[in-house]
Amino acid sequence: MATLQDILYKVKTLALRGSTELEITGLSMDSRAVKPGNLFIAVRGVQADGHRFISDAISRGAVAIVAEAVPEQLTEGITYLTVQDSAAACGIFAANFFGNPSEQLKVVGITGTNGKTTIATLLFKLFSSLGHRCGLLSTIQNQVGTEILPATHTTPDAVRLQELLARMVKSGCEYAFMEVSSHAIHQQRISGIKFTGGIFSNITHDHLDYHKTFDEYIRVKKSFFDHLPATAFALSNADDKRGAVMLQNTAARKATYGLYRAAGFKGKIQENNLSGLVMDIDGQEVHFRLIGIFNAYNLLAVYGAALLLDQDRQDVLRHLSNLTGAEGRFDYQVSAKERILGIVDYAHTPDALLNVLATLKKLRQGHEQIITVIGCGGDRDKTKRPEMGLIAAEHSDKAIFTSDNPRSEDPAAIIHEIEAGVPVHRRRKTLSIADRREAIKTACSLAGKEDIVLVAGKGHEKYQEIKGEKHPFDDKAVLKEMFDLLEK
Repeated sequence: MATLQDILYKVKTLALRGSTELEITGLSMDSRAVKPGNLFIAVRGVQADGHRFISDAISRGAVAIVAEAVPEQLTEGITYLTVQDSAAACGIFAANFFGNPSEQLKVVGITGTNGKTTIATLLFKLFSSLGHRCGLLSTIQNQVGTEILPATHTTPDAVRLQELLARMVKSGCEYAFMEVSSHAIHQQRISGIKFTGGIFSNITHDHLDYHKTFDEYIRVKKSFFDHLPATAFALSNADDKRGAVMLQNTAARKATYGLYRAAGFKGKIQENNLSGLVMDIDGQEVHFRLIGIFNAYNLLAVYGAALLLDQDRQDVLRHLSNLTGAEGRFDYQVSAKERILGIVDYAHTPDALLNVLATLKKLRQGHEQIITVIGCGGDRDKTKRPEMGLIAAEHSDKAIFTSDNPRSEDPAAIIHEIEAGVPVHRRRKTLSIADRREAIKTACSLAGKEDIVLVAGKGHEKYQEIKGEKHPFDDKAVLKEMFDLLEK
């Protein structure tokens, strides 16, 4: 608990009506979750405008309201605060309410289109193995030390985020590694967080349903680095053509990593096969358990960040060489009899799919087929659907188009848009099977000895979202089930 006056620190108010000497029991952005004594923050969201629910929040016990415009009819005994941007104010209120936890942690944010989850997870695992107590905020799960908490968004809302950071402080964490999505940056969910460092992985075609243009998507990502303090570091991928752009206006200490261009943290791939990666990193040869060029970049980002956080170079390389990646990221299993290689990967953008397929081509020892199962999410960026179809058809021996998370859309309509990207001469290589389980089963039945089955798009997810409902579905479990059937 804190008084409203206490949590007003650094919040720019345009108007105040009522007392600030109120005891605040908690913060809420959702009127349905308001409890007696709460401060309700009315935020204009993508789906709904919180200003419409101010009266509902008051009826549930809110004692103070933060809004960009207060109602014409004010309720007696309620304090109203008017601010220019409720979303930005929410993060500051939440930081103050929970004791500004990011000032007591070293918080490192990772942003980019692909690689965020793997980099955050590897940093968490690395620093934990180096003897530090850490927190993790990722697409797959949130973690406070050894305690695992479910994750519903890549980056939680501002109140939940500060609450999790406070939980990390209370449990004795020194570091927090978090994915920072473009949605979270744009929606000010990270407002109120003091970052020790920021990492840029790469930027490719994604989320244009939300950001509308690629330039706007880049601008939003860049704004994360623009707001880093001079005390932080900004680590960027030198090989990405937008890597330098991210660092242009930052006050933070600039650093780069890369495989091909000049970079502060330099790597070179010596070997890349199913036993892992052998890399030369700053003149030292190291064997890693992870596979693929994309993971070479992820490992370099983690290595660079660790050194920028003053860790010993030899300790970092020794521990990093033993680590595995995040669930659903190039997650593979091999069928016992036919030695079919089955891979589940979260690749849901054209660039990510191309990277995975390019890696699989390099892993082939002879004439093994690559059979790809791929879909696209409903109610999301439609422009990438034909690109995904083209890449799957061009770089696989067979491609099966199926349902991903169709959400409110018709799966057949989504598949039709994927098919539209396939040139006529490649169509004989493709099948369309809307039922995802049947699609995976068909892929496995088409696979011969030592062939490769890639199931892409959902990775770690344990559900399919159809017409507003989440139905249990796990690509890894289904793939294993189909492999077991092949053995009978």
